[in-house]
Amino acid sequence: MPDLPLPPGSTLGIIGGGQLGRMLSQAASRLGFDVVILDPEADSPAGRVSARQIVAAYDDPKALSALGRAADVVTFEFENVPAESIERLAEAGALVAPGPTALRVSQDRVDEKTFLNAVGAPTVAFAVVDTLDDLVVGLTELGLPALLKTRREGYDGKGQVWIYSIEDAPAALESLGGRPAILEAKATFVRELSVIAARDWDGHMAVYPLGENRHEGGVLRTTLAPAAVDEKTQVRARAIAEAILDGLDYVGVLGVELFDLGDDVLLVNEIAPRVHNTGHWTQDGCVCDQFEQHIRAVAGWPLGPTTAHARIEMTNLLGDDVEDWRKLSAKSDERLHLYGKAEARPGRKMAHVNRVLGAS
Repeated sequence: MPDLPLPPGSTLGIIGGGQLGRMLSQAASRLGFDVVILDPEADSPAGRVSARQIVAAYDDPKALSALGRAADVVTFEFENVPAESIERLAEAGALVAPGPTALRVSQDRVDEKTFLNAVGAPTVAFAVVDTLDDLVVGLTELGLPALLKTRREGYDGKGQVWIYSIEDAPAALESLGGRPAILEAKATFVRELSVIAARDWDGHMAVYPLGENRHEGGVLRTTLAPAAVDEKTQVRARAIAEAILDGLDYVGVLGVELFDLGDDVLLVNEIAPRVHNTGHWTQDGCVCDQFEQHIRAVAGWPLGPTTAHARIEMTNLLGDDVEDWRKLSAKSDERLHLYGKAEARPGRKMAHVNRVLGAS
């Protein structure tokens, strides 16, 4: 295991070659690190801006061994990396951050909510659903409407369905392919918020101001940050984030999605053990953005400042929205961040724009 902090010239390994891996690699390069990407896509967005890419499946034993040998520390860009891959690297002596515990907890919605409630981060009421009988009982206990989700995988609104009557239960369960599921009570919230937080190897933490999020069709459309919240809400969100980070013995940046019920009541929707879409505003709103912060944390460097110097409206560009790049790139108050993806499919995140609204 290397000594920390890692000096410039060290090598970071990133599992995952998408846009988050790309922006992590760019941040690492600014700090003087080389980056090795592991991704099955040969022409991945992250691989094209990194020193090297290993083209292989995320669970390929030879590829993982090669990554462990090449990198002084290994991290990942999304939570659907097999937890066994992170465990294999750690058991082989590689320095891995975040660790496999965070990945395992976040990959199963029942495990995630059970953990969150145990560390004092409250969630909506929920029920485990393995059978139709489980679902009917859960609907009776939690009330209608309720949200049925697969326990594993699913993102951007996929793998979930609202149920408005008991009669809809069989079709809802069938629509998820009969996979193990979780039923969640409806949260009557005022708005959706999120907090981006980081923790280093020594347990020091840094928390960014809250962002307010708007979704369309289950996909994040905009984040406005810093959000217009009172001090009590900001303090409560910070306490929730810090409890989660400590509970996981976490190293790196973590995203926490929150329901604001009003009257200073916050519920955790879900967590993401990685840099997060709702933290993209920090690229143009903070001196140290979430990507540099993650690199600093996993490399053992001091955490950077999280104070916002500007108020930002981040907008995701989905599918053909990216064709407006000429117009967007000409605006003096907007900064365009393109992901280098070759094909613009409907609903696919192709880029984001940070619009500067003024000083924070």
